[in-house]
Amino acid sequence: MAALLYGIEADLDSAEFVDVLNRSGLGVRRPVDDLPRVAKMIQNANLIVTARDHGKLIGVARSVTDFAYCCYLSDLAVAESHQGLGVGKELINRTHDVAGRDATLILLEAPIAKGYYEHIGFTHADNCFIIPGTLR
Repeated sequence: MAALLYGIEADLDSAEFVDVLNRSGLGVRRPVDDLPRVAKMIQNANLIVTARDHGKLIGVARSVTDFAYCCYLSDLAVAESHQGLGVGKELINRTHDVAGRDATLILLEAPIAKGYYEHIGFTHADNCFIIPGTLR
């Protein structure tokens, strides 16, 4: 495998984003059938770090951050074909670099990634409250 290219893509294409969500397994937890909503998700994120293999999107870290105190990493998706190769960890590291190392990274664990986050250095927190939205 050639070296992967990482970058910041504020104008990520909605269809490409949906494709990598589906190829990562995260699509079942996101409104992938509602492209206008997905477009809003991209437009209103203020930090999108991507990974590409020969131009094809294979990973995304989509965040909302103040670049000083906190960074909510709302989507971390890596295509199943590239999982286990360190892509997710690199997306997180690059996100943290851009958001600022003083900022706390916050994310909600996806059931399919149980145990992954602690494995790569996150601390489990049990002091979170949510009012869930809907997928539709």
